[in-house]
Amino acid sequence: REARAVGIHIPFAPVLDVNNNPDNPIINVRSFGENPEEVAGLGAAFVRGVQENGAIATGKHFPGHGDTEIDSHLGLPVIPHSRARMDSVELFPFARAIEAGMGAVMTAHISVPSLDGGVGDPSTLSSAVLTDLLRNEMEFDGLLFTDAMDMSAISRAHSPEEASVRAIEAGADVILMPPSVERAVEGIAVAVESGRIDVSRIDASVRRILETKKQMGLDTDRAVQIDQIGQVVGIPAHTQVAAEIAERSITLLHNGGNLLPLLGTRSARVMSVSFRRTSDVLAGRYFNARLRQTYPRLTTAGLDVDSGPALYEGLLRQARQQALVILSTYVTAFSQSGSLALPEEVVDFAGQLTEIGVPHIVVSFGNPYLITELPDVRAYMLAWSGSEASQTAAAQALFGEIEISGRVPTRIPPLYEIGDGIMISKKLNGNDRD
Repeated sequence: REARAVGIHIPFAPVLDVNNNPDNPIINVRSFGENPEEVAGLGAAFVRGVQENGAIATGKHFPGHGDTEIDSHLGLPVIPHSRARMDSVELFPFARAIEAGMGAVMTAHISVPSLDGGVGDPSTLSSAVLTDLLRNEMEFDGLLFTDAMDMSAISRAHSPEEASVRAIEAGADVILMPPSVERAVEGIAVAVESGRIDVSRIDASVRRILETKKQMGLDTDRAVQIDQIGQVVGIPAHTQVAAEIAERSITLLHNGGNLLPLLGTRSARVMSVSFRRTSDVLAGRYFNARLRQTYPRLTTAGLDVDSGPALYEGLLRQARQQALVILSTYVTAFSQSGSLALPEEVVDFAGQLTEIGVPHIVVSFGNPYLITELPDVRAYMLAWSGSEASQTAAAQALFGEIEISGRVPTRIPPLYEIGDGIMISKKLNGNDRD
């Protein structure tokens, strides 16, 4: 409802990729998890929720981008699995979402030889994948979007003209973000004029797009009602749902010495250190604001990939004077990063906190696998997202203001299995005891 209120008709979600590869640099927490059944069930529920509220759900990235170690923004991943394996894992959530009435699909710039007779083309450019498999075999009749065509998996091998033409030949309805829109349009026009693409093929996609617009009422009501936005977007009923989801997602995987929940002594000297992307200006803002309510003397610091040795040395000196250090990491699936690992300097900093005996907690607002790089951390909590709701929930969980009940939806080899998580009850306060 909020998306429609601001004129967004097609959210490019849900991600239906099964994240069964810890080294995947681009899917990670965007996925519902590692179990195909769980991903399928949650994905179908997401589809119903989106479409029952007036928008079009878009399942991505077909036929499944979960088991890769290459970011398709940077290169072409190859999925080597058999057709039987693809049916039981990667394709399974898409089949369930199609059964749930999903209105759109986005392609993946990945090569799956078992699905295209060994040709090895990117799925976005493969009629065997988009038409034979998705349209004919899986009986999907909704809109078919390409993933961004400026990604290296496509743009390094094909011109904007050729890539756009081949995507249409493969079965795509909408060419998303070509490196040059003008050249893409020109290439398609030339292909039609030369007879390479039949006009009826273009008509089929245009008809599908227009029918979708009519289905959404855009033929009669195209304008956003500006004066109505405040009655739908960010209202208390919606933010409360976001808060509840964030609170229930908090997952504690390690709690050495029963460090959590914290006592919350107001006079304690506490330092909060946030590692983030340079562009992530909200990282730590809400988390630290809540910490400071309990710890008025809170010291904060920010780190990024450009932070130098002097900053780390200074933070380590400060840490020696602290009763507690909280290291929060905002490492998320970010296109063209190529990796979701922590920089060596951050890992060393956490290790040095252990060496000097300073109690410390790592809170991951993103990649859950970071604990494999931090084996000696005193406590490790997952908050999954750097949103305001997740930052607030994580801080509340540290103090025992909410129950910690989350379970990991993926394995974290070799430490944790699906379903692991430490349960901590909400602290009793004076009112609760009464």
